[in-house]
Amino acid sequence: MPMQEVQAGQPLLLAENIRVVFKPKSKRPIVALDDLSLSVEAGSVTGLVGPDGAGKTTCLRLAAGLLVPQSGSMTVLGYDVVQEADGMRSRIGYMPQQFGLYEDLTVQENLDLYADLQDVPMVARKEQFARLLDMTDLGEFTQRRAGQLSGGMKQKLGLACCLVKVPELLILDEPTVGVDPVSRRDIWRIVYQLVEEEGVGVVVSTAYLDEAERCNEVIVMHHGVKLAEGTPQSFYSRVEGRVFSIAPKAPQTARTLHGEMLQRGDVVDASIQSGVVRVVLSKDSPVRPQALLSEDKAHQEISKLDLEPVPPRFEDVFVDMLHQDGAAIEKPAEEKSVEIVHGLEKQVIARKEPAIVVSNLLKQFGAFTAVQNISFSVCRGEIFGLLGANGAGKTTTFRMLCGLLKASGGEINVAGNDMRTAPSRARSRIGYMAQKFSLYQQFTVKQNLRFYGKAYGLHRSHLQQRLDWALREFDMEDRKNAVTQSLPAGFKQRLAMAAAMLHEPEILFLDEPTSGADPLARREFWARINKFSREGVTVIVTTHFLEEAEYCDHMLIMAQGQQLAAGTPAQIRELAVSKETPDPTIEDAFIKLAGE
Repeated sequence: MPMQEVQAGQPLLLAENIRVVFKPKSKRPIVALDDLSLSVEAGSVTGLVGPDGAGKTTCLRLAAGLLVPQSGSMTVLGYDVVQEADGMRSRIGYMPQQFGLYEDLTVQENLDLYADLQDVPMVARKEQFARLLDMTDLGEFTQRRAGQLSGGMKQKLGLACCLVKVPELLILDEPTVGVDPVSRRDIWRIVYQLVEEEGVGVVVSTAYLDEAERCNEVIVMHHGVKLAEGTPQSFYSRVEGRVFSIAPKAPQTARTLHGEMLQRGDVVDASIQSGVVRVVLSKDSPVRPQALLSEDKAHQEISKLDLEPVPPRFEDVFVDMLHQDGAAIEKPAEEKSVEIVHGLEKQVIARKEPAIVVSNLLKQFGAFTAVQNISFSVCRGEIFGLLGANGAGKTTTFRMLCGLLKASGGEINVAGNDMRTAPSRARSRIGYMAQKFSLYQQFTVKQNLRFYGKAYGLHRSHLQQRLDWALREFDMEDRKNAVTQSLPAGFKQRLAMAAAMLHEPEILFLDEPTSGADPLARREFWARINKFSREGVTVIVTTHFLEEAEYCDHMLIMAQGQQLAAGTPAQIRELAVSKETPDPTIEDAFIKLAGE
């Protein structure tokens, strides 16, 4: 087929009135895309953002020639994606969410394989491989098997494999999910290097809304429909005058203030940023710019909290747009009173007794030391963050705390039990939510809950009571008979947490619980975590969304199996204060520490 030429000034990708409908057997048709039109220019980055089920992945699969629309048209590099898909494939790079690396092959062997598949001439490979290895910082690891790479290194290798033959259009489906902030920054550096040096056009979907700020053009999608598009800055006027920060006043904490704000009907969004609560008010909010009235339900007192206007960011606009489109954040109901919380008397919680104590923790795999000299403690009812770059040793530490991996040395005491000598006694008192949710996809929601309830030793009326609680607490009563495989990602996340909480654990372990979740699902998740914490549950969490670290009481940052820093969010932020960054975020501190 002759090569199509894209005329100067013409978009690399042009979609007009695209409609895609999936028709699963014995189910109602699902409209994935409805009258979608968009374009991607050469030398430009176009971002697709939206909650789960918005149609982002469907759109990118169409552009890669892997799907066919029911109506409308799409051309890529001048080729019709329906009639001429074969002609365009050698000229595009496509990186899906689950990129097909061959884990038993080395870094170099993966590059060789993809160069063979792309018919890259042997004479051109040496120079191109050297460039890609330099761009991705993988030059030292060419003989390491892909399966032995950290998550961030795998993503960079996947991107390198897409680029063995420089494409004219690069299609990236959430390339930074599950990647630490340093690797995430590296991936964007590579993307913009291609844009600036090669004039490559890029279309990228992302779950990180700060990444939308990096794009030249942003398209917001919801339920297969395009809600809006423009430059990131062009969106800000939509929430002008409605974005404020509120500083907590002692003894109130940012987290308790955040919980109060979420309960207000006129608060569209609330998040914690640098120790203060950031709120987006609805258009019809009666609140005066000078003060926010908050009613204390316990004492029926009215107190005023000072509002400080702050500049909008894209994330504020995104949540507000979805709110106006009917997608409000699910706010868990607050309990009026809790006399006994998960088997713990309130007075025990108030004494802040330690729930976890770790001293000089060591883990060795043969001659390799994965974790060494780690010490920390976590009080009951606290949220503790375990942070680190991919490969830092936090997952290994996490698994030792849960009793899934035996320590080589040191002490671990969880819920009053020595995890080196009596891990089984502790397991009944902890809940565990894995990064890749351990759900049975062919079971219904209720069947999954019943299975895990019985596995935790719940029976008869007690089991039924906890099943009813889980369906009500996580707002899944109308989906209890839905097959788990069919659930949106946000509901799978809810189900996984509900299963982990069925037996009323004292300690909840969460391993990358919001990886790949959209912004609304992440907010709902943390609203529930905060509620459980207030009720006395101790929470240990690993995360790559470092803005989520603001919800922690204390945190530990690891690198190469050792402790880099530990403290409260304020203490960690203080480590990055400088003339250039007088008001740093946790991510600023993380990147500074990781680079030292």
